Amino acid sequence: MAERISDAEHAVMEVLWERSPATATDVAEAIGDERGWSLQTVKTLLSRLIAKEAIAHEPEGRRYIYRPLVPREAYLEKESNRLVDRLFGGKVSPLVAHLARTRQLSGDDIAELEALLKEIKP
Repeated sequence: MAERISDAEHAVMEVLWERSPATATDVAEAIGDERGWSLQTVKTLLSRLIAKEAIAHEPEGRRYIYRPLVPREAYLEKESNRLVDRLFGGKVSPLVAHLARTRQLSGDDIAELEALLKEIKP
């Protein structure tokens, strides 16, 4: 997947990562009420994702079955790195400091960060 996916396309990907394989109707039912999207809107987004090689589709009778080609973890890694590179010069600590200052970390958040640091520290 060379091209970035839009926020709308990402919403479709989340459904497919959770419920794959799925039909366009399955995706529309999972996301349509929340976003107010029609089946045709979902089909358009699915077509865009096929063109970007983020998903694949196979015919099943008169409909298509869709599945992701990009694992969610790989997508998250790529997008996270892109964010850190673009906004924080490739350094993670300014990101964490920014989040700590602007999002009032809970005690649980701090404990999770401390545990993670202990786990990854050589």
